[in-house]
Amino acid sequence: MAEPIINKVEESGLISLDLEKYYPSNPILVFDVKDHLFMGLILKEKDFRAALTTTNWTQYQNAAVAITCSADAIIPMWAYMLIASALEPFASTVFFGTEEQLKEKLLLQNIEAINAEDYTDKRVVVKGCGDIQIPAAAYVSITNKLRPVTKSIMFGEPCSTVPIYKKK
Repeated sequence: MAEPIINKVEESGLISLDLEKYYPSNPILVFDVKDHLFMGLILKEKDFRAALTTTNWTQYQNAAVAITCSADAIIPMWAYMLIASALEPFASTVFFGTEEQLKEKLLLQNIEAINAEDYTDKRVVVKGCGDIQIPAAAYVSITNKLRPVTKSIMFGEPCSTVPIYKKK
């Protein structure tokens, strides 16, 4: 009879932490000011205000919304405030910046919400690859969060890790 298969990784006591699990899951939409500019370059206050009043804001319901302007135009600060004011009753989050910046911000918020005490004196492997491109800021954030409490932090997969920190 064959010997039972032993999972040495499971027996090692390593905890695998996948940052993809903390990636934002709610819809992320972009409000591009460029779409409301005259000739894509000039903000005419009267036309801009009229465009905002005819915008279907319900499309942003429960979404995280990044307000940006992809045109090389000078946009007065009050224009961004008008957009934020219109979005606030509908969107879960209103952010100024690109879609990628918003995703990173939400990811970092999710990492910040992790209870570090759950990892006290544990050996943690922060997963290094997956289906979603995780920004470097997330790896820095999780390292800062866990270093004070963990026994060790490693990067990669449990079968092949790069040591990052080991408590002395």
